[in-house]
Amino acid sequence: MRVGVDTGGTFTDVVTDDGRVAKVPSTPRDPGEAVRSGVAGVARGARPEALAHGTTVATNAILERKGATVALVANAGCADVIEIARQDRPSLYDHWADRPEPLVDRDHRVEVRGRLGPDGTELEPLELAGLDSLPDDTEAVAVCLLHSDLNPAHELAVTAELEGRGYDVSPSCEVSPLFREYERTATTVANAYLRPLCQTYLGGLDGVAGEVTVMTSAGGLVSLGDGARLPASLLLSGPAGGVRAAA
Repeated sequence: MRVGVDTGGTFTDVVTDDGRVAKVPSTPRDPGEAVRSGVAGVARGARPEALAHGTTVATNAILERKGATVALVANAGCADVIEIARQDRPSLYDHWADRPEPLVDRDHRVEVRGRLGPDGTELEPLELAGLDSLPDDTEAVAVCLLHSDLNPAHELAVTAELEGRGYDVSPSCEVSPLFREYERTATTVANAYLRPLCQTYLGGLDGVAGEVTVMTSAGGLVSLGDGARLPASLLLSGPAGGVRAAA
């Protein structure tokens, strides 16, 4: 038996490959509880061989600003890239137009000395001393250093140091190893913002079926481990499932 599940903010919908369906109220404090309850209702004591899962948990966490308290580690002089962004603005000539608040505020942006050149060569050695200023309430860390898409050495050194201190770290070289600093920074911050929530939620689905997968924004399926490690890839999971079904 194969089972498909869609988790929404109000209801969690479950359907089996032989046509049985269930609709149960979602459980915001632990979205996995509704999934487990719905699957148990349609499985009738059997353990499904496969569970494919679409979710709006990541989407809702971003929209409702209910993610983790994130610190951003950036190169000296680059901590405000997340706020400066690019030329695109809601109203180009309106001086009073407001952008959405960044997911990481100024007090949680930490700068470290060290610099890579645009070809990935080291121009200035990395100094980890700046990491001592991480705020005490930090729940997750996003690391986004210049040109790590070409050479991840500095980011990996920062990540190893912070993980050794017990932090949950999202380095951009693993989340979005692409050029353009703002886009890479914004994606990595979103990943760190969502990861504590999604790790707990997706971890609770392990064992519900022989194989449990979760749908990404691209409409494909990944393992629970990959989804929990890179939850930024789940931001449009629910809508992507609707598009795939319609197609």
